[in-house]
Amino acid sequence: MKKLASRLLATAAVAALLLPGAARAAPVKVGFINSITGPQAPIGETMTYGAELAIEDLKKKGIDVQLFKQDDSGKPDKAISAIEQLATGDEVSIVVGPYTSACANAVAKQAEQYGVPQVIPAASKEDITRQGYKWVFRVNAPGEVYAHSLIDAALAFGHPKTVAFIYESTDFGASLSKVGKAYAGKKGLTVVADEAYQAGSPDYRSTLTKIKEKNPDLVFMVSYVADAILLMRQSKEIGLKPQAFLGGGAGFDTAQFEGETAISTNVFSVTQWTPDSNAKSEEFTKRYQAKYGKRPTYHAACTYTSMMVAAEAAAKGGGNRDKVRAALASGSWQDLLGEVKFEAYDGYNNQNKNPMPVIQYQGGKSVTVYPANVAKAKAVYPFPGWK
Repeated sequence: MKKLASRLLATAAVAALLLPGAARAAPVKVGFINSITGPQAPIGETMTYGAELAIEDLKKKGIDVQLFKQDDSGKPDKAISAIEQLATGDEVSIVVGPYTSACANAVAKQAEQYGVPQVIPAASKEDITRQGYKWVFRVNAPGEVYAHSLIDAALAFGHPKTVAFIYESTDFGASLSKVGKAYAGKKGLTVVADEAYQAGSPDYRSTLTKIKEKNPDLVFMVSYVADAILLMRQSKEIGLKPQAFLGGGAGFDTAQFEGETAISTNVFSVTQWTPDSNAKSEEFTKRYQAKYGKRPTYHAACTYTSMMVAAEAAAKGGGNRDKVRAALASGSWQDLLGEVKFEAYDGYNNQNKNPMPVIQYQGGKSVTVYPANVAKAKAVYPFPGWK
């Protein structure tokens, strides 16, 4: 009888393990700071969608995510309040976000103070991962890679001699334009205009006219989505016609900009990811388009990857922040961006090396045109002019 009882108990234990949801690990608590409202809301929406698809896939892996969302509206003070709530109120194991460089930089200081791991999906200011922080990890490439890829592409397509920079006076704009100007000089280009502007202004025509008077071969723009569209509309109005318009990612790699075919056609942009980069990316793109009715941009892909990495590290660390940080520091992942591994190099710390291809809008959609080994179409260069 004792043997029979033991067998019955063992059988019951096995059956319990096979029951749906039985013996599953406790949900991992992940904070997500995003621009849900405010001027960056269109990009924030794509990041939300990327996070949603990641959570679906994590569940298939047996990782249940308890997601705590915070809206920073693109404002650093709100981002600081968000990390304080997530770290001390919700007691999350890890935080993903925010989007903008200004917000991500502000949150990084707080993440370090509270000892909570932060995974940055898309903010590009170089200094964020150059301050020796041990709790801050970045999936996307920093700003210098944006600038290098765009300028290298222009030099590969033609023989430009001069370049004008126009950029918003934020952490993102100032940082990217700074490295862009330095790299342009290194490559023998003469900077003929250096124009910072206040984001969200209604009229940039006077600034664009000043640039037009310099007759630059290249116009390098750094803007979020609303300003990217307005700058190109007003460039068309005044007849600005360089050899190439170079968009520094962000607002230039969005469904909204792509849809503005009257002003986006033949514009170049740099991107953290393309939908045709690998088989997993192609599958992700089909799912995204089927569910949300639009193509995913790098913001969605980087957020998806960041959420996958963050939740898997949190699960491995059992929710313990020290163990989660150690899992991030020592781990590697194969995902939409290829290999993700956080390293120390060139003054960066906990920085993933992510190569950035260049796209161009042709026929109402973005196509990869640089570098040659991943190009899907030939670049239109020089800019043929306005219709």
